[in-house]
Amino acid sequence: MIEEKEELRERFELARDRILEMKTEDVEGMLPKQIPAEIRSSLTDYVQSVCEYLDSCFFVMELLEKQGEKDGKDGKYEELSLEKWKEINHRLYAPLLDGAYEKGFANPDVALSLGTYGEVLSFVLAELYNLPKYIFDGKLFFVVILLELFLELYGKLTQDTAPTAEQLREAVAYYAEDYAEDLVMDWTEDLFVPKENTALRIVEEADLTDLRYLYRYGEYISENEIKTAKFLSAMSEEEIDSMAETATRGFRRGFMTMNVPFEGKGAVTIQYAIGQERMVRRIIERFREMGLRPILHREAGSRILRKGVRRQGYLSMPPSRQFIYDHRMDEALFLSRRFMERKVAALRAAYEEIQEALLAYAGPLLIETFGEEIFLPAAKESVIRLSEEQEDLSVELSSLQTSLSEEYLPEKNYNFAIISYPIPEIGDRFEEIFRETMRINTLKNETYLPMQQKLIDAMDPADHILVEGCGENRTRMKVKMRTLEHPEKETQFENCVADVNIPLGEVFTSPVLEGTEGVLHVSGVYLNGYFFKDLEMKFKDGCVTEYSCGNYEDPEAGRRYILENILYHHKTLPIGEFAIGTNVPAYRMARKYDILGKLPILIVEKTGPHFAVGDTCYSYSEEVAVYNPDGKEIISRENSFSLMRYEDPSKAYFSCHTDITIPFEELGRITAVYPDGSTKDLIRDGRFVLPGTEALNVD
Repeated sequence: MIEEKEELRERFELARDRILEMKTEDVEGMLPKQIPAEIRSSLTDYVQSVCEYLDSCFFVMELLEKQGEKDGKDGKYEELSLEKWKEINHRLYAPLLDGAYEKGFANPDVALSLGTYGEVLSFVLAELYNLPKYIFDGKLFFVVILLELFLELYGKLTQDTAPTAEQLREAVAYYAEDYAEDLVMDWTEDLFVPKENTALRIVEEADLTDLRYLYRYGEYISENEIKTAKFLSAMSEEEIDSMAETATRGFRRGFMTMNVPFEGKGAVTIQYAIGQERMVRRIIERFREMGLRPILHREAGSRILRKGVRRQGYLSMPPSRQFIYDHRMDEALFLSRRFMERKVAALRAAYEEIQEALLAYAGPLLIETFGEEIFLPAAKESVIRLSEEQEDLSVELSSLQTSLSEEYLPEKNYNFAIISYPIPEIGDRFEEIFRETMRINTLKNETYLPMQQKLIDAMDPADHILVEGCGENRTRMKVKMRTLEHPEKETQFENCVADVNIPLGEVFTSPVLEGTEGVLHVSGVYLNGYFFKDLEMKFKDGCVTEYSCGNYEDPEAGRRYILENILYHHKTLPIGEFAIGTNVPAYRMARKYDILGKLPILIVEKTGPHFAVGDTCYSYSEEVAVYNPDGKEIISRENSFSLMRYEDPSKAYFSCHTDITIPFEELGRITAVYPDGSTKDLIRDGRFVLPGTEALNVD
């Protein structure tokens, strides 16, 4: 349990003072002689570099305390100049900037110089780099336990007999098990309980024309955040109103579309990019008018809470994306069945503690960004990897956490909405692309509904749908359809316009897995934050059987890249969705500005046919009847995997859903094939040819 302030302060001061002493110690002379000289030298450099970094953190803590931030007050930030805040921010994140990171001990390649201790010490340094988050939020407990972990390992390294690497790993495992409950409780409250915090004070109270406010988050601030804030500050009130209205209207309308009760809801999570505060402030005002209190939360820091490379919360551009990728499996140091059980128990206890807040939770509004430079991570052999047993545990843990979430916060009881805007890194035409994205986000539903219905009417009676690529695209997929017993009141596809999923423009279904087969290929696609070149997946009975990509010379490195970032360590995944995107204006925008590879899935999935691997769009809500605007019930809400939820829920769901889109220019045709063998082309050579849909080709 988190201690009283006085006891905690005493622990902090003891740890801080000891670390400051270490700066002047003869570290190399204190290390056991059994450790080889070259490793002792590297360990000395490691300890000194960590102490230097921690000294910077202590400096910032003292500064914030003087400014009044320790007690959560607004403080006197105006006394510091913008240049001073930039200097402080750089001081905190300098070790993670790409050039410095590659030379530092957080880089697993450099950590090899620490011998068998390298993996553990690199992990601990990565954990210490979360300190700014805790410092700016005034969470002293989490600062203290990280400092004490570092001191514990230092004590082991400087004892008379050299410790084994396993002894250091055991210390990390005990740390993870001992503090899982505190971390999970704190994180769960941040996710679902509305309360005043650093971010909310900034968004609702700060002078957003004074860019010093950006540095009050304690996150890394790049030119993206600065330029975004400047741009939004110069926008008209009408433009800000329009963006806020589009997002909040879509969120509210989603309750009707998804047949979710709104009555009794009292809180909404808003996830956004730092720099977007002017828009977020207006969004909060609109939500408050609906009776919804805002929840703004920082991304999870500790690897004890995180999985893979996923990021959620209010975010800035990371100082090093390679750093995030290199440490994506650090839990290999402590992931065991014992840890899994401790974490699951902690999550259940946390949900029990906040049941009232969960009942009032309305869901998240996600404001995504796009436009960052395409990132091809280096595949380093030095990174920590999950063992085969741990891969299975990771999948099991994810399943258990999802099941717990469904138990305490059923998906059928809340809503969500997603919208996206570019960041300045997209290029010199950022402002033009931003306004074009605003236009795409506000396309009229009534224009698209009837044309999308034509596509649905053509596919509903089909036995299967054929999707074929053209040119160098090797796609040839057969997608098996259901037989409608009551076609006058049933349909297989959802007619999706702009409510929860903005912008509009797709029809989608959960196909029959048995009989769905073939090859899916795209020349390049951006998925889950990473670029995939020449991605190819083969399917039999709707499940992945083989996969490859051209990111690396070594084919095995490419398969591992897919396993970690698309399959999430599952041996296979089913097709959870087949869809046809109809938003040609979005596609043309992408081609006009040459940004197709930088668009988020949210927009890309509307710019061509796509297949999602993982869960269906209706996971955990299969029993909830969903209807199209024409009154027909969408019956394709599950598949042979989700049907297993009655006998073994662990086999029914996968806790992931990744859309893979074939761009129109790589698309040869989409054809409906009927039971009698007749056919009807819906798209040919990348253009809609079904009568009544031709206008989709016109911007």
